[in-house]
Amino acid sequence: MPIKIDSKEAALKFIEDHDTFLFDCDGVLWRGNTPLTHSADTLKLLRSKGKQIVFVTNNSTKSRKQYVNKFTKLGIDAKADEIFGSAYSSAVYLDKMGTFDKENKKVLVIGESGLEEELHEAGFKTLGGADPALNRDFGPEVEKYAIRDESIGAVVCGLDLKINYLKIAYAQANLRDPRVTFLATNVDSTFPATDMILPGAGTVIKSVSFCSGREPDATLGKPSKAMMDCILEKFKLDPKRTVMVGDRLNTDMKFGANSGLDTLFVLTGVDKVEEANKFGVDPTYYADKLGDIFELLE
Repeated sequence: MPIKIDSKEAALKFIEDHDTFLFDCDGVLWRGNTPLTHSADTLKLLRSKGKQIVFVTNNSTKSRKQYVNKFTKLGIDAKADEIFGSAYSSAVYLDKMGTFDKENKKVLVIGESGLEEELHEAGFKTLGGADPALNRDFGPEVEKYAIRDESIGAVVCGLDLKINYLKIAYAQANLRDPRVTFLATNVDSTFPATDMILPGAGTVIKSVSFCSGREPDATLGKPSKAMMDCILEKFKLDPKRTVMVGDRLNTDMKFGANSGLDTLFVLTGVDKVEEANKFGVDPTYYADKLGDIFELLE
């Protein structure tokens, strides 16, 4: 059974036992566009004690630069270099593969502008994404896009708020070629909005996967080990002194536990602590909300 952080002593020990804190965002720091009570104050407290903070999110709709703007609007201090999202992780992974011909091949993006931006930052040329050619009623033009485009060397798929039949058909046509790499930013079934739970990137990726007959060659969001390896390498972290903080058992908690990290499960998002057995995870700690740490030590 996880240890509940519900006393000043428990909160102090939790902080003292860790040097680096990895934070999920949606459902931990905010819900939708509403900051959660004292989440920003808890981050300030950790920084005041010299702790390292890294924000790890499966949301692929925003780039790191776009995320900084959201953090600022919600009153949270964050730098682009502290943010490791699944859009950035996908670009890093594709780049590290070392086999993609950036000069002659393009990446078909089924996703939002943040995913495009991270791929561009890494030197990739893209199609799709926010391109108006694919963001409209398909009509008879579906036949124009439902054929193989030899310029496409990879399909990177994430949450797409304008997903349509045209995009799915285009992705399917290209993924029928086994030479085309298929990457998923994450496969979250849902994500927490302000007052509701909405469909996640997994709903888009499953559609593309089902019609193409292919599973992604790699999934770059939590709980992917590929994502954790990139984080540990970039920030030079000691897993024994690092804790993962999140609201999802099958992503955040598995993400930390699978790499030997301590985990803190907060109850402000999707899952409940009594569901841990269902997902085969056992968080190290849990709290009603992240802000409890600040309130206990205030």
